[in-house]
Amino acid sequence: MILNVFTTSGTLMLIFLAGLQDIPTAIYEAASIDGANKFQTLRFITIPMLRPVVFFVVTVGLIGCFQVFDQIYVMTSGGPLDSTTTVAYLIYKWAFRDTTVKMGQAAALSFILALIILVFTLIQRRIIEGSGSVGSA
Repeated sequence: MILNVFTTSGTLMLIFLAGLQDIPTAIYEAASIDGANKFQTLRFITIPMLRPVVFFVVTVGLIGCFQVFDQIYVMTSGGPLDSTTTVAYLIYKWAFRDTTVKMGQAAALSFILALIILVFTLIQRRIIEGSGSVGSA
């Protein structure tokens, strides 16, 4: 988990920085003319304007967490008694490493993993879109 956070946090922060730079400065100027303080500007302008970026970052992070393979393969190869086996590593193991190749089961598990990712993505999209609109007080 620490390695996954370490390897992805820089990329996700760059995406957030790009999202922050995409917010027009005229909106901040209008808020300051209307008398909004820093907290109100953050709450009612910055966070709602970053909603698409948050959706993208959460989606990419979710997919990355479900499909973590390389760290497991390099560091532990499933660990003692398969304690660090992930779904992606299990798919690889069934398809290529076991003495009895279970290619059909690996393909079925890949399809199930894709469905799980799709369901979680739709759920978090519903949550992020349903959390209010820009300008709501």
